[in-house]
Amino acid sequence: MLRRGVGRRVRIETGEKMSSRGRVLFERLKRILAGEEETASAGSDKRLLVATAVILLEVALSDDEYTESERELIVKILREKFGLDDESVDELIRISEEQRRESIDLWYFTEIINSRYDSEEKFRVMEMVWQVIYADGRLDKYEDHIVHKLARILHISHARMIEAKMKYMPDG
Repeated sequence: MLRRGVGRRVRIETGEKMSSRGRVLFERLKRILAGEEETASAGSDKRLLVATAVILLEVALSDDEYTESERELIVKILREKFGLDDESVDELIRISEEQRRESIDLWYFTEIINSRYDSEEKFRVMEMVWQVIYADGRLDKYEDHIVHKLARILHISHARMIEAKMKYMPDG
């Protein structure tokens, strides 16, 4: 789990196996991050994918139970929301897991999301968070804590956070 502290930049690595769409994006971002190409927006796109995946992983791990159903849901969310194939999603998760382990807090990742997403896109991230939380059908106290923290950091109102929650809250 990430610890509180001052955020720091972390190195983002890229993989080799991807769909053609994912390969183009990741290869270009690899060149940008290596300093071979100067396009800030493409580098930001890669960091945005990793930041979103790190947030979802952190939520899944917040209750100390990272289940196969949570992992499968994260894969499905990343595939559908970002149009990535399974290989690209697996590589993104691998990179994101590494970045999550190397980081001391969520600030770096939420800062990327805050700088690149408008309020509706951040709301969609909050919806993804609730989907992951309710993958096991319940809300744990640690998950509740992290989702409230994320809402504050991402500047999502309490009402909007609850709106996203209600959309994915299981019946019963």
